[in-house]
Amino acid sequence: MATGIETLGLPRYLAYFTFAPLWETFFGELGVTTIPSPPTNMGILDDGVKDTVNDACIPIKIFHGHVMALRDQVDAIFIPRLACYDGEATFCPKFLGLPDMVRHSCADLPTIIAPRLDVRRRGQDLKHFLYRVGHQVTGNGRNLRRAYLKAINAFTEQKERWQQEGLAAFGFQEPKDTRVQLGLLGYPYMLYDRFASGGLIDKLHELGVRLETPDTLSDEAMKAGETDLVQNMFWYYSNRAVWAGLHFLKRPDIDGLIHVTAFGCGPDAMVDKVLELECKQHDVSFMSLTIDELTGDAGLSTRLEAFVDMLVSRKRGGRQCD
Repeated sequence: MATGIETLGLPRYLAYFTFAPLWETFFGELGVTTIPSPPTNMGILDDGVKDTVNDACIPIKIFHGHVMALRDQVDAIFIPRLACYDGEATFCPKFLGLPDMVRHSCADLPTIIAPRLDVRRRGQDLKHFLYRVGHQVTGNGRNLRRAYLKAINAFTEQKERWQQEGLAAFGFQEPKDTRVQLGLLGYPYMLYDRFASGGLIDKLHELGVRLETPDTLSDEAMKAGETDLVQNMFWYYSNRAVWAGLHFLKRPDIDGLIHVTAFGCGPDAMVDKVLELECKQHDVSFMSLTIDELTGDAGLSTRLEAFVDMLVSRKRGGRQCD
């Protein structure tokens, strides 16, 4: 058991975009300094591609690069084994296997803290999960309740800020003039990481596109989307993408949908087909963008420009799905 850890590394990818305030606040209250890896860059991508198995999806490769960026900077690295957070859907299987994948792929790593979160199991809710992690990291049970309460408060405030401020809460500059409004669907780590997405949100804002994502929607809006789905997906982030898409399809102010997928992601293939079929049924324009380590900036920009121009030209004539 790891005890007395002073610096704990947090890979700035995958679930980090959802849980960062929870982890950082909780460990900080316990006197542990959290050190996130740098924002994704070419060096991180190159290291991840080199150390990860060839058939891994691009997010897993990037995550490995973030781990390597922390290797010589911290006493331990936090890679929770995420199974189920909402009591229903699971995370992608690769989330569950991340600690093992990293241990067997990356050399000379410090201690890896890899607790399992599965709230479907009795006595394994988020509170008990954090208490177990706190014991493991500090070696004692002091201040756990206070740290938990402050972490939950920070986590809740983050969600409220996303819904109130929109993409500005993620550090993006909103467009000055709005030509069209789109629903941007995908997993947080594919949308908000500027390097991984090829600067997608910034490019769309420059084109005069106002965007909403699953994370900027209220819980009520997401729930309404869920009720329209005959059968939920198996995976947590996939469900959120589909629910948000179904919500956007009901709104006359949304001119189209873009789904951002990761090359090699199995769940994405199912999500993409569901969204495509729903768009056809509702006569809403839809574009799927697949991102991998070879995605070029020029090609991405061209596709976005063409899609936005098409939407602008058709606004006067009504909706049409492509």
